[in-house]
Amino acid sequence: MDLFEYMQEKKKENESPLASRMRPETLEEVVGQEHIVGKDRLLYRAIKADRLSSVIFYGPPGTGKTSLARVIAASTSCEFRQINATSAGKKDMEDVVAEAKTTLGGYGRRTMLFIDEIHRFNKGQQDYLLPFVEDGTIILIGATTENPYFEVNGALLSRSVIFELKSLSAEDIGKLLDRAVADEAKGMGSFHAVLEPEARAFLADAANGDARTALNALELGILTTARSEDGLIHIDLATASECIQKRVLRYDKNGDNHYDTISAFIKSMRGSDPDAAIYYLARMLYAGEDIKFIARRIVICAAEDVSNADPMALVVATSAFEAVERIGMPESQIILAQAAAYVACAPKSNSAVEAIFAANREVEGSKTPPIPGHLMDAHYKGAGKLGHGDGYKYSHDYPNHYCRQQYLPDGLVGKKFYELSEMGYEKQLKEHLEKIRREAGE
Repeated sequence: MDLFEYMQEKKKENESPLASRMRPETLEEVVGQEHIVGKDRLLYRAIKADRLSSVIFYGPPGTGKTSLARVIAASTSCEFRQINATSAGKKDMEDVVAEAKTTLGGYGRRTMLFIDEIHRFNKGQQDYLLPFVEDGTIILIGATTENPYFEVNGALLSRSVIFELKSLSAEDIGKLLDRAVADEAKGMGSFHAVLEPEARAFLADAANGDARTALNALELGILTTARSEDGLIHIDLATASECIQKRVLRYDKNGDNHYDTISAFIKSMRGSDPDAAIYYLARMLYAGEDIKFIARRIVICAAEDVSNADPMALVVATSAFEAVERIGMPESQIILAQAAAYVACAPKSNSAVEAIFAANREVEGSKTPPIPGHLMDAHYKGAGKLGHGDGYKYSHDYPNHYCRQQYLPDGLVGKKFYELSEMGYEKQLKEHLEKIRREAGE
């Protein structure tokens, strides 16, 4: 690199966006991702020892995939080259490989190739890299926002270690915002800005795990806000909201509004109003509520308020909970909407709730009577001598797979806990029980 190229590069660095300037240069500057770059973790040790093998970083935008690659570049004795799969072609890779062979043969140094958006390469382009990764000419670092098990060739995957990066927490993003405001060399420290606590919390939360989004909004706010009388640039909640293009919604996840909104959501589903349920769902999602928290409440409502009036409600709600854990946002809003709408529209019954509460009161308020002998376990050695299981009638040997038999303990015979309603499928269950009992002579 000659002097002209060096000056161009420095100018580019100085004029690049805040999110780019604030990329970490050492492992100690990395925020978040402790599960892979903590001091006792494999990736941390490999980078520190300069013994990194081919890796693929997989995770959402703004979680630090490129930043980690730059940290590696600053830490390694290998030659480091970078290309972006959205614009690079086979010719670019051929040039890197030719240079890597020369470097390895002439100087004994390997080349580390970082390919951003590696999932954009087609199968042929990925296959081209395989022999050079295989023989060690190139150490591959791939970055992708897509699941590599679907988007990267299996042969390349088998020669790489996959590290999944998680969305940054609001606390992590808050640390980055503080660092950017204070850093005079790379950040906005020379502007003497003050990020108000409410604005900081809003940006950290509204960024939804994407550090780039939060830093871009902060930079825009500082560059476009006039100084106050005290000579400082104050970034308040209104400015933060405008810069991230997201309206502030009054919603404190630890305060009354949080509980009021989830309460309204549940009561709307219980009250069979799908429109209101979807509306409150949208409010919670907009405010950044935890999607797993919402899914849990739908599951509870399906069991508590729908129950056996429509047993499929619990199936739908449970499936939705499992799906949002795997899918994440923004697609999970569709899954949650489907589940909430189903539960809201389903016939309602709280018979199971009343039953378990009544049984709890009975258990808590009286002595525990012995289980009838014919219901006791008769499978273990010696049980027969104790009379366990004697006289038990196997239901499947009788018409309708039902026979008259005592199941409740002595003293509770005839006690009713579960009263089936006339709602939905419970009505069919009630008619079925009445039929088999009537035909058995009860």
